[in-house]
Amino acid sequence: MIALLTDFGLQDSYVGVMKAVILGICPGASIVDVTHAVEPQDVLGGALALEDSAPYLPEGTVVVAVVDPGVGSDRAALAARAGGRFWVGPDNGLLSWQLGPDATVVRAENPRYRLPAVSSTFHGRDVFAPVGAHLLRGVPIEELGPRVTSWVELPRPTPIRQPDGTLEAHVVAVDRFGNLILDLRATDLPPNPSFALATVRIHGLVRTYAEARGGPCALIGSSGRVEIAVPNGSAAAKLGASKGAVVRVSAA
Repeated sequence: MIALLTDFGLQDSYVGVMKAVILGICPGASIVDVTHAVEPQDVLGGALALEDSAPYLPEGTVVVAVVDPGVGSDRAALAARAGGRFWVGPDNGLLSWQLGPDATVVRAENPRYRLPAVSSTFHGRDVFAPVGAHLLRGVPIEELGPRVTSWVELPRPTPIRQPDGTLEAHVVAVDRFGNLILDLRATDLPPNPSFALATVRIHGLVRTYAEARGGPCALIGSSGRVEIAVPNGSAAAKLGASKGAVVRVSAA
């Protein structure tokens, strides 16, 4: 299987052309779209989506991830073997949370495994899709280019402990339903937590959206992160919050 994650959207031909390139090299490929709705140039958003989806990708999957504001620059193209899967994408931190100390990482610069003409604006088509397809066909990762031992590390968002013991958490993503997803997990929470966002204070956690009976609530979402939600509505719209908003967490 080859899994694709990009910020390309679906209104243009970019995703379709990448798939055509993959199938031209590896006709038997099974292609899964993780998402193409990462916000444009949002490397952090792409890394979060990879982190959330990685545990569900079968061993041996080739993941081609393209959120690449530096396309055409001197940033490297990477291919990696880590966690029982292969990872292909730009060296801008997008892949870094997947690359543990035992990862094999190379610069994918062997022209044999790229398209003959490489555009300076569409490496998803000309570099990353071909590299992923050749890995799926069984080309050894070592043939793609020289091994590297360092790459761009993306800082992981984490809540900040304040001197008074409260936590300053942050909205790191807003999903399609308007749920505010925080850089906060259950293990970070104090007993009986209280969440303050703008003029709203939420006491405790609910287990399901429905338990909130329509009002703003806090719960542990499917990613394992804390979410602020409004059942049958959008927390982002109701609370006027977006990525980067601060949520203060304390013991009620």
